[in-house]
Amino acid sequence: MLEEKILNDYKEAMKSRDTLKSSALSFLRAAMMNLAIEKKKKLLEDEDVIVVIKKQIKQRQDSIEQFKKGNRLELAEKETKELQILQAYLPQQLSADEVRKVVEEVAAAVAASGPKDMGKVMKEVMAKVGSAADGKLVSDLVKEKLTKMAV
Repeated sequence: MLEEKILNDYKEAMKSRDTLKSSALSFLRAAMMNLAIEKKKKLLEDEDVIVVIKKQIKQRQDSIEQFKKGNRLELAEKETKELQILQAYLPQQLSADEVRKVVEEVAAAVAASGPKDMGKVMKEVMAKVGSAADGKLVSDLVKEKLTKMAV
């Protein structure tokens, strides 16, 4: 299970005194524990762990953006390294072209005619790609497709 792998990697990082990795995994483990308490479970399913990881990744991306705006490049670099550590725990992500194909198929299947069908198309695409694609990428591609259809 993914949760056990993260725990073992955290222990290894602590033993090898890898402060960056142990810090990133410590924050991740805390977020996972909070979700486990919230769901009243002892162990989380891999899908739940992936949701937590994606949330942590989103936070890192936002921080990187803010640090770059504030000209704090050393902090942005640290966050970037933590981001890479977290991304290693996600399943293989689909490329933009692969997601675009799924969007095309779904738009045709649900007979989407324009931006008003965004919710319907998003729901179907996310059901097909699951955690293998970033939600923002899917949203952008669906919006692009539906906007072209309306014109």
